[in-house]
Amino acid sequence: MTVDAHHHVWDLSVRDQDWIDEGSPLRRDFTVADLAPEARAAGVDRTVLVQTVTVPEETPEFLALAAGHELIAGVVGWTDLTRPDVADELARLRELPGGRYLKGVRHQVQGEPDPRWLLRADVRRGLAAVADAGLVYDLVVQPHQLPACVEAASSLPQLTFVLDHLGKPPIASGALEPWASDLRALAALPHTVAKLSGLVTEADPASWTVDDLRPYVDTALEAFGPARLMFGSDWPVCTPTASYGEVLDLARRLTDPHDHAQLLETTAVRVYDL
Repeated sequence: MTVDAHHHVWDLSVRDQDWIDEGSPLRRDFTVADLAPEARAAGVDRTVLVQTVTVPEETPEFLALAAGHELIAGVVGWTDLTRPDVADELARLRELPGGRYLKGVRHQVQGEPDPRWLLRADVRRGLAAVADAGLVYDLVVQPHQLPACVEAASSLPQLTFVLDHLGKPPIASGALEPWASDLRALAALPHTVAKLSGLVTEADPASWTVDDLRPYVDTALEAFGPARLMFGSDWPVCTPTASYGEVLDLARRLTDPHDHAQLLETTAVRVYDL
């Protein structure tokens, strides 16, 4: 049994994905119907669907998708963490059709100009509400924002933080520091988890090799261990660089077969309560 702990879907007729450049091969619809045969071919039977845009309408749509498709076992949605009634909003989402599939919350922190956005008082209040709701919080950040992640996680030991894409390390340049030290600082907190996801997107699209990714995966394995790492395809964002099957194969090739049960299933099932 294999779990893909991170993928997306979108329908451009419902709303634009303004982060996708004009002319990009990603500028088309990607649906569950597109994903399902690729997942089946790769041996993936459960997935976690993750938010793409910061609009309140997307999360209810994703919950309904989860209710209608056996493949989707959980949703990481979005809500405005700074709203005073965030606890009530999380409760409302869970009462919607498919609300039981809400497992976590994410915000596009990577796009916030303030590198310490996570440490704002209103944001921390929202993060505490996420913890009180029994949900996890996915971190999508740039490497320079990792120190704030460490500080925020240190102040909220009751909340599980999941680092998406290993914090987007600078794979194309080959640099390890300060990313590696900051990753280790986050991993030193026992309530943090990370995803082996999105790495091919950070590599040189024209010339990347498996060995380009290896130092970053090895650093994450050393820091978190397989019990706090999980595989995510980052489909369809990965597709200009690697296919769904290729991304899963990379995760297997870069890790010890003895760790695959945890990396490809157990961690995600536990963290997201699938």
